[in-house]
Amino acid sequence: MVLTAVLRAFPSIFHGAALRLMGKTLVLTLLLFALLAAALWAGFHGVRLHFGWGGGMYAEATATVLIVIAAGWLLFRAMAMAVMGLFADDIVEAVERNDYPHAAARPVGWARSLRFALASLGRTIGWNLIALPAYVLLLVTGVGTIGLFLAINAYLLGRDMADMVEPRHPALPPLSRGGRWLMGLVSALLFLVPLVNLLAPIFSAAMAVHMLLGRKKTI
Repeated sequence: MVLTAVLRAFPSIFHGAALRLMGKTLVLTLLLFALLAAALWAGFHGVRLHFGWGGGMYAEATATVLIVIAAGWLLFRAMAMAVMGLFADDIVEAVERNDYPHAAARPVGWARSLRFALASLGRTIGWNLIALPAYVLLLVTGVGTIGLFLAINAYLLGRDMADMVEPRHPALPPLSRGGRWLMGLVSALLFLVPLVNLLAPIFSAAMAVHMLLGRKKTI
């Protein structure tokens, strides 16, 4: 079922609604990181002036860049999925309209989308911060950090994607835990690939629709 959903989701990333949503997600995510960088630089600048430390703007800029790069590795997925959650109805409705025109979807609404986005962001940051010491310790294994990262984020992404589509179809049975995790694993793998990760939120949303509604076609 996951493989079928992946294959069905691929054409969806070329849909006009998907491209518009990708633009919104990318712009807002980059804006959030720009605000983070500005806040970090202002903080470093204030601390340096307060304590009279040397190094000047070069040290401040270096520290800011290093932290933003680290934050990008840990938080890009979280921010991108949270931002997409605010506009998920665009791509979800487009996929449903094209592939499942008779599906009776219930509108989620802006307030619920906002709660979903904030909950997704909080879970992702919280769980990955808890796992951060383990990420560092497992670096010596070569693959342990990536394995743990994929396992945790497969669960988180699977839950995010299920929360994105299941409330629209309350009459349908929810996705199984195994199905959620496998769906999340595919999404987590996409987020590890440079450039491909820009399409990962859109692809994930389309895949979730096919995972939930595609069961009608296979039963």
